[in-house]
Amino acid sequence: MPYYQTWEEFSRAAEKLYLTDPMKVRVVLKYRHCDGNLCMKVTDDAVCLQYKTDQAQDVKKIEKLHGKLMRFMVSKESRSVSMETD
Repeated sequence: MPYYQTWEEFSRAAEKLYLTDPMKVRVVLKYRHCDGNLCMKVTDDAVCLQYKTDQAQDVKKIEKLHGKLMRFMVSKESRSVSMETD
């Protein structure tokens, strides 16, 4: 599972993966204090997207994307669209 090198590519791919099948996608954030690394993983078991950083300014970007994905997950529009496709 390779890591994305640029944030823009990762965020676009993560949103696209979520919008294809919202019921199967999960998001994992992992911080390793000993390394000072923050890792974000978005997967639907078939595709796994990962981004790792040790830069403090990237934390805000990760937080923003995580919040956006969480809003997608709780919005009624995304649930009704996914239920219509089933």
